[in-house]
Amino acid sequence: MESVSVVVSARDPISAAGVVSQLRHRPEVRVLKADQMPEARVAVVVVDAMDEAAINLLRKVQRSHACRTVLMASHLEDDDLVSAVEVGVVGLLRRADASPERLVDVITRAAAGEGSVPPDLLGRLLDQVGKLQSQVLTPRGLTFNGLATREVEVLRLVADGLSTSEIAAQLCYSERTVKNVLHDVTTRLQLRNRSHAVAYALRQGLI
Repeated sequence: MESVSVVVSARDPISAAGVVSQLRHRPEVRVLKADQMPEARVAVVVVDAMDEAAINLLRKVQRSHACRTVLMASHLEDDDLVSAVEVGVVGLLRRADASPERLVDVITRAAAGEGSVPPDLLGRLLDQVGKLQSQVLTPRGLTFNGLATREVEVLRLVADGLSTSEIAAQLCYSERTVKNVLHDVTTRLQLRNRSHAVAYALRQGLI
């Protein structure tokens, strides 16, 4: 089995050194130096709590490199879970639970594209997601995929081959409204044209 290339990032060198020491002799992973981060498949980010500095560190890792991110934190509150997901974290681990075996398991799952959340936090994460959908997104006509209900309806009809005028007639919109909906989708999601928007919706399983 090929080892997973890993880089460890922390706000203090002692925390980083401690995690590196746990991983260095594990055959499942290959620990890289900080300047080798572009070669890493997984980045392990070590923080005390999900404060603003921690979120900025996670965003920096996500912006700079295409690797998957595992977060190891000393303290994780309910509100921290959604914040972690929003900045691209795919694996969560408390430092108190971070035995070498557990840490390697979370890293290999992340490299394989799988998420990992401590069981006691998973229910709380789902509860937070439900509240976000019902209290924030739904009142605005949005879903987690970033599309409003009427945007999905328009894209579905475009995929069916309907023209702008036909879509407008079926949905009781003006043609201008249909054009504005398609323009908003392509601009917001940085898509090239309506065909690209339909392809995006298909990949997301929306139509």
